[in-house]
Amino acid sequence: MRVSLRLYDTSARTVRDFVPLQPGKVGIYLCGATVQAPPHLGHMRPAVSFDVLRRWLERSGYRVTFVQNVTDIDDKILRKAAEQGEPYWAIAYRNELAFRHGYSTLGCLPPTVEPRATGHIPEMIELIRRLIERGHAYPSGGDVYFDVHSYPDYGALSNQRLENIQPSEDGDTGLKRDPRDFALWKGAKPGEPVWDTPWGPGRPGWHLECSAMARKYLGETFDIHGGGVDLVFPHHENEIAQSRAAGWGFARYWLHQAWLTLAGEKMSKSVGNVVSMDSMLQRVRPIVLRYYLVAPHYRSTIEYSDEALAEAAAAFGRIEQFVKRATELVGDLDISTVTLPDGFVNALNDDLGVPQALAVVHTTVRDGNAALAAVDKDAVVIALGQVRAMLDVLGLDPLAPSWAATERGGAEAELREVIDALVEIALEQRQAARQRKDYATADAIRARLNEAGIAVEDTPAGTRWTLKGRP
Repeated sequence: MRVSLRLYDTSARTVRDFVPLQPGKVGIYLCGATVQAPPHLGHMRPAVSFDVLRRWLERSGYRVTFVQNVTDIDDKILRKAAEQGEPYWAIAYRNELAFRHGYSTLGCLPPTVEPRATGHIPEMIELIRRLIERGHAYPSGGDVYFDVHSYPDYGALSNQRLENIQPSEDGDTGLKRDPRDFALWKGAKPGEPVWDTPWGPGRPGWHLECSAMARKYLGETFDIHGGGVDLVFPHHENEIAQSRAAGWGFARYWLHQAWLTLAGEKMSKSVGNVVSMDSMLQRVRPIVLRYYLVAPHYRSTIEYSDEALAEAAAAFGRIEQFVKRATELVGDLDISTVTLPDGFVNALNDDLGVPQALAVVHTTVRDGNAALAAVDKDAVVIALGQVRAMLDVLGLDPLAPSWAATERGGAEAELREVIDALVEIALEQRQAARQRKDYATADAIRARLNEAGIAVEDTPAGTRWTLKGRP
């Protein structure tokens, strides 16, 4: 029996049945990047995890509106611009492109809309005006602050009492009624970009943008708000306060992704323990990197290590080799109508249980390999169809056109083409030796290739080769 989708809601601190606001439709807002620097591996984990959620909802028949913002103006970007002597927008746009490239390289579907903070200043001003009119915000010395005492549920998402909450990240500016009040609008400072408002020139605070943009593209109430667990407080707590104080229902479910850590600490530019996307993609194929990030449960912390990455590469390699061998035997398949195994469906419906879903994938691969050994084409077709359909939901089907394009790019792909040509020459010589029954020469060619790290396998569909230990 298949179960309906259930998701862990941070605000309820429990797993809840997912019931969308509108039947057949789902609105998702994912907090995207603050683009003060190029992306590192930690940035990619929430991107791929929420991409799986989106794919699963779409596979389940929902029409998904997926909004992922870009924070292109904030304190960090302005500090970086001052340090480097560049305009803030040049730094922001350069890094925005780098993030977008990272997402697409790892197979993430593009957002329905990807709004920038600086493109939504009028919506932010409208929200501030509404909060002031309703008694939840106040102008002071060119700034505008949210009055946390005016919202009785402040701290509920992060499960904190107001008296135990530390002052906001703005610090005690001397302009606040309470040090915990947070800035909605920051008054003009020398060298910073400014926009005019009824309360004086300045720029938006960090939290304001997400409330304004979520409402613009998803409405006053929508289904799912997601992000990293580090955003629960203060960012998401402040989003809830300002949105609900404005009279909006805002998000009905809150999903949070656990950290990717290095040496026991969250991977973070401020800490300095980051693995850049550029350096990582020089070492490992993008599809393998996606498998590594997707395989653990999204609420489980990943401790990065080269050993764990190698294990992921080996595990995905077993799946990929089956897909290639099976396709060579039975040809390409239309997987759009394939019925997914109940175990896979139930795993993903249980709070996106990807580890359990992948266990079903690997079991089906083993069954498929047994069918290949027996040259049972009917069984191979069934196994291949199920495996590829499951991989498609996870964004890991190696035969998907998007991955084919990615795998063709870069210096490594060019080297692979050279290796392909050289190995084919050796295999042609081996085949010629076998045809003239010179088995000693044929075995010697195979042995030399094996010493070079190239595994040769004779299959019913012909001879094939792989680089050993490298999917």
